[in-house]
Amino acid sequence: MTEISKEYAEALFSLACEEGEEQEVLSALESTQRAFEKNPELMELLSSPGISLSERVDTIEQIFLGTMPEDVLSFLQLLCEKRRIRLFPDCVKEYRRLLNQRNAVVTAKVTSAVTLTDAECATLKQRLEKISGNTVLLDCTVDPAILGGVVVELNGTVMDGSLRHRLREVKEVMNR
Repeated sequence: MTEISKEYAEALFSLACEEGEEQEVLSALESTQRAFEKNPELMELLSSPGISLSERVDTIEQIFLGTMPEDVLSFLQLLCEKRRIRLFPDCVKEYRRLLNQRNAVVTAKVTSAVTLTDAECATLKQRLEKISGNTVLLDCTVDPAILGGVVVELNGTVMDGSLRHRLREVKEVMNR
């Protein structure tokens, strides 16, 4: 993520906070990101130097007018005008991070050997919230290579409870 995308996201976040529309802006940003993901040619069109700037800005208005807060529409147009529309996904990511930080929400990246059940996820979430003192969102992935257990990354700290890690520790002890 670039420093520029952080600055744009911070400016939009500040504006959304002033108007008390933080969640509405996030929803609009996420739906716009999904639209870009479903239609990659739209991003190509909006970043194409072969199409006049006024046409690109008008295209944004034609597509999105009335579907999102005015500030988000203006934000998209500004990114387009400054030839930074390709930074949009990073801006969304940073905006989400800022909102989560403000709301004391952290994301825990959880890797398990098999898919966790809903009950296991709920228990893990509850324990992580107790440890961190924040609301925790789980980002779960499956990696059979860890053999068993889970690896959790929370606030830059890795808690490796995988079977692979434990076997490696046993091997180190046996090699001494």
